[in-house]
Amino acid sequence: MVTIKQIAELCGVSRGTVDRVLNDRGNVKPEKKQLILAMAKKLNYHPNPAGKALAARKKHSVVGVLLSSEGVHFFDDVLDTMHHAAQKYESYGMKIIWRSMKGFAVEEQCRIIDELRSEVNALIINPVNHPLIIEKINQCVKAGIFVVTLNNDIEASLRHCYVGSDYLQGGRTAGALLRMIGADGIRTGVLLGSRNMLGHQQRLTGFLEIMGQHNDFACLSVQETNDDDMIAYEETRQLLAEHPETNSLFVISSGAYGAARAILATKRQDITVIVFDTIPSTIKMMQEHVIQAAIYQHPHQQGRRAMQIVFDYLINGIKPEREKYIMRNEIRILENVAE
Repeated sequence: MVTIKQIAELCGVSRGTVDRVLNDRGNVKPEKKQLILAMAKKLNYHPNPAGKALAARKKHSVVGVLLSSEGVHFFDDVLDTMHHAAQKYESYGMKIIWRSMKGFAVEEQCRIIDELRSEVNALIINPVNHPLIIEKINQCVKAGIFVVTLNNDIEASLRHCYVGSDYLQGGRTAGALLRMIGADGIRTGVLLGSRNMLGHQQRLTGFLEIMGQHNDFACLSVQETNDDDMIAYEETRQLLAEHPETNSLFVISSGAYGAARAILATKRQDITVIVFDTIPSTIKMMQEHVIQAAIYQHPHQQGRRAMQIVFDYLINGIKPEREKYIMRNEIRILENVAE
């Protein structure tokens, strides 16, 4: 009987790649897909999904998903894709336990991890970058739980792999973009969700690295918003009141809509705004010419890839091919935001 391993060896690809093609889960280059399908046909390969599902059910494959997604519309697309994948993988015996939280409270995330640890074989988590969370993740890994960090990483931990964007590069891109489209003598305010999120800090570092190369740049304020639009609104109003010389705003995570509403409320039309993610409220503010550009980080791909990695590991016994799966940051302006 022909196996996936044999097809992989003959095609010069990994078992995970062959499995994705044969189960039509995407994320494979067309030429590789064509090669694998041709080889499977040539060898008269016939999958046995019933047997695989039976084996999976015997394993009791349970995945915990814990995201700081409440009130953060970026995660709407991430979760939509994850839920679709969960329905697809259900026939293989893979069960999902969904958990969410609002904001970045370390104690709450620790509590939920503890609740999940005795119930799951794998954990997909958007982690707060804190020693207590690192300890909890390490405990999970040592207990045999497969851990994937999603959208934000926690590199000091024993997690198995990370799926998300390159935050440092995203911050650099935002800085370069502001240099291109902003006014001379840039005076910037920065909003970020939390300094306890590694990615938010990395974006800030990348941004300041680029902007610091120019003598006409000043960072007037860096404020946390807890990824809350109301807090972003208030912080932006305060920034503009205390620093009327502000002519640009960089929103590192969620909160772009609140910041844009504050700019509208003050009737300022001279502020260049760079944000992340093309959620509906951001597109609306781009159409009203309040937000000039957004950096897109492929939420659907992030959700799909994380679920796929966990499925491959739990059901097929296939380990991740690499430690980090990075989604490319892409610039979106009004003219291409709907693409």
